[in-house]
Amino acid sequence: MDRSIHVDDLHDKSYVHQLSFDGFMDLIKNEKKVTKSLVSNGGVDYKGNVADKQTTGGWKASPFIIVNEVAERLAFFAVAVSMVTYLVSEMHQSLPDAATHVNDWIGAAYVLTLLGAFLADAYFGRFLTIIIFSSIYLVGMILLTLSASIDSLRPPQCTKKPCTPSTNSQISFLYGALYLIALGTGGIKPCVSTFGADQFDESDKKESEKKYAFFNWFFFAINMGALLGITLMVYVQQEKGWTWGFGVPTIVMFASIVVLIVGFNKYRYQKPMGSAFTRFIQVIVVSISNHFRGVVVRNESELYEMKTKESDIFGARKLPHTKQYRFLDKAAVVTGPETITNNKWKLCTVTQVEEFKSFIRILPIWGSTIALSISFAQLSTFFLTQANIMDRKLGPHFTIPAGSVPIFTALNGLLLVPTYERLIVPYLRTKTGHQRGITSLQRIGVGLFVSIFALMSAALIERMRRSHSNPKGLSIFWLFPQFFLVGTAEVFSYVGQLEFFYDEAMDGTRSISSALFLSEIGIGSWLSSAIVKIVESATGGVEEGWIRNNLNNSKLDYFYWILTGINGVNFLVYLIVAWRYKGRNYGRGSIRDESNLIELDGQFKKENDTREFHSMAS
Repeated sequence: MDRSIHVDDLHDKSYVHQLSFDGFMDLIKNEKKVTKSLVSNGGVDYKGNVADKQTTGGWKASPFIIVNEVAERLAFFAVAVSMVTYLVSEMHQSLPDAATHVNDWIGAAYVLTLLGAFLADAYFGRFLTIIIFSSIYLVGMILLTLSASIDSLRPPQCTKKPCTPSTNSQISFLYGALYLIALGTGGIKPCVSTFGADQFDESDKKESEKKYAFFNWFFFAINMGALLGITLMVYVQQEKGWTWGFGVPTIVMFASIVVLIVGFNKYRYQKPMGSAFTRFIQVIVVSISNHFRGVVVRNESELYEMKTKESDIFGARKLPHTKQYRFLDKAAVVTGPETITNNKWKLCTVTQVEEFKSFIRILPIWGSTIALSISFAQLSTFFLTQANIMDRKLGPHFTIPAGSVPIFTALNGLLLVPTYERLIVPYLRTKTGHQRGITSLQRIGVGLFVSIFALMSAALIERMRRSHSNPKGLSIFWLFPQFFLVGTAEVFSYVGQLEFFYDEAMDGTRSISSALFLSEIGIGSWLSSAIVKIVESATGGVEEGWIRNNLNNSKLDYFYWILTGINGVNFLVYLIVAWRYKGRNYGRGSIRDESNLIELDGQFKKENDTREFHSMAS
């Protein structure tokens, strides 16, 4: 018997009249078994039927997504870690300008995730959005390869100072390629991790546990791609030239699209649910309008909600009312029978209001973790510049490429993620009783705390390097502590943020929530550029300031101490914000754990809450 049921017919049993009596009896007999194997989160298969757990999703689908992420990250990091060197050596830019331009480019790539998330949630769905923007990414990679291959697209080789600067057309062509890559990244990044998490049904305890394992292995995939990008691809650039160095990642990017498409029949898809931003604006407009009309919320019974099982947001489940941000409840107040209307610019449902509340709720956490991304921005700029002027010899016959030095960070992620998942989480679970060992908020806090010591280490080592009698003779391995600690901070904070922003998002805002988290990386890169410019202009410019063209004459350690101070203050702010945070389970300092919830009359009730953040802050 055909097990598939179309999503539109799941609750419509009128089609049984078309069956024979025997067919009807078979249907009744197997209904429980079939329904149990179907997902309950609105996921459908590629035919539009309600997704079956036995044939779609889970670890049947996830490997395609993880391999795709490895390939895409390889391409991105192959470009990111080499671009400062390329701009200085090939395009004849100054070191501060090159570092600023790379930070601006990376910033744009991650801030554009908000655009990708909007299009995915509102119009295209996550899978199609990934395919479209991957194609844009591929075009950018092709143009970048052409820029490195065609002599007329670069200034002539510099034989004596001053070097011939790049022309406007050469710079425009290169930046056009880079910003196509940034646009592609912006469309892909908020969708891939969310699309992967969509493969696991939250209401199924076993699949819910696997979802959090997926987040760890997804971060493992990021580091594997980064490792290959900063070792193999940088080696190719050094030995074979820039054409091969950019050409091979272009081929790999094409392969990433193919891999993702190959698994199409294994995926669970979430249908677009319309523009969340439009729904947010509607709530704001209606609540303000009702406020000036003198509308007051007296009790919850006055608030409007659909009488149907599903909410009025296509594909989204209903949400229970919460007491936070009660001003926004005015958007859902029914003042009389005549006020009930389908016009969302005049009356919103409780679910629509709660969706907006959930978005507002995560903004303080988002804002208090942006400073961490300023530290991450140094990995592809000044950390690499330090490596470029140190002794990189590994034995008598091999020199480590400067762009490969972030291998210390990538290896940390590759080693720490399996260790954390297999050893640390089970141990912490026995101590805390928490499904993931510690809460997402605690995990983010650990990352923020470690980042303070990462920049402190960078400042101390740069001070030692600069005061050494032979700075160029110092081994590259002196940089190991700062790379290792930044990598440790990233392992804890990045995965913690993936979990947190996915868990706290509603059905219609998952991509937007992931994009909000990823935009931190972009804003952090822009803030890093701004701080560089401020420090440069305030201390004497590129000739006499703290950050000069010649790093041996600079005072980069002072810059690192500034970042250390920023991270320290940010950590204290985060402790306060996380302590006061009230999540979806309406408890302070905690976030909702689906495996510990049961649903009673449409209202979520907590069975066991061990997710308190207080243990970290106290």
